[in-house]
Formats: sequence, C-alpha cells, structure tokens
Amino acid sequence: MAAKGKTLDDLFLHTLKDIYYAEKQILKALPKMAKNAASEELKAAFETHREQTQGQIERLEQIFELLGKPARGVQCEAINGIIEESKEIMEDFADSPALDAGILSSAQAVEHYEITRYGTLKTWAGQLGLPEAVTLLDQTLQEEKETDELLTRLAEARVNAEAA
Repeated sequence: MAAKGKTLDDLFLHTLKDIYYAEKQILKALPKMAKNAASEELKAAFETHREQTQGQIERLEQIFELLGKPARGVQCEAINGIIEESKEIMEDFADSPALDAGILSSAQAVEHYEITRYGTLKTWAGQLGLPEAVTLLDQTLQEEKETDELLTRLAEARVNAEAA
C-alpha cells in the first residue's frame, strides 16, 4: 500500500540520500578502477573524478544542512549494481586489450546515473524554492556532464580502438 501524505519534499530528501550513498560508493570504487586501467589518460581521468567526487559529497552535505537534516545515505541498488558490474568486467577482462573499454563503459554508466539524479534533484529544488540547492546541484551536474564528455573523447580517440 502506498504511503499517504508523502510530498515532493519527501521525495527530494529520499533522492538526496540515494545520491549521497551513491557518491560514497563511487568514491570507494574509483581508486580500483584507476589501478586497473592501462591507459594513463584513463587513470588520470579517474583520479581527477575522485577529487571532484569528494567536492560533490561536500556539496550534498551543504544541501542536507540547508534542509536541517543529517547527511546520511540510503541503500542505492542501482549504483550497487553498476559497481558490481564494473568489478565483474575488471575480473573477466583482466589482462585483455578490452579491459580499458570495459572499465570506461562502466564509468559512463555511473556518470549517466549521476546526471539523471542531479538533473532531477536540481529541477525539484527549483520547484521547492531552494535556490542555494539549485546552484549546488547544477555545479555538480555540470561536472558530471564534463566527465562523461571526457570519457567519450577518450573512448573515441584511443580506448575503443585499442580494444578492437
């Protein structure tokens, strides 16, 4: 039975907790992805994104503070699945010329999930009259889009060709 009385405020907070959990999991996964990548450019992209992710977590914590809520996550099965899949790719394609392409594809799956979440949260924050949250979420959304574009350039310029 559906919960009655739930509002966009409740959904916003739940989704904020979801992406907070996801970012924490991504922060843990990025060093392993960087370690397994053969391409120095791909390693560097993962290391840069790890630093960005730390800043993104801090922004999320600022939004929790704006809401007067504790910064804590809720289990996100979507990100758990994407990260698990990336681990399987790293195991199944270890020592393979396709490893970097597989890791990169997993990273883009993460980016696309984040872009979706941050875009939604930004829209909802605007609807809820939270201009500071809109600004913080937009900053992260732009970083996620830039990372996705970088990964696409790396895939098209070198990584996919080396996997072939």
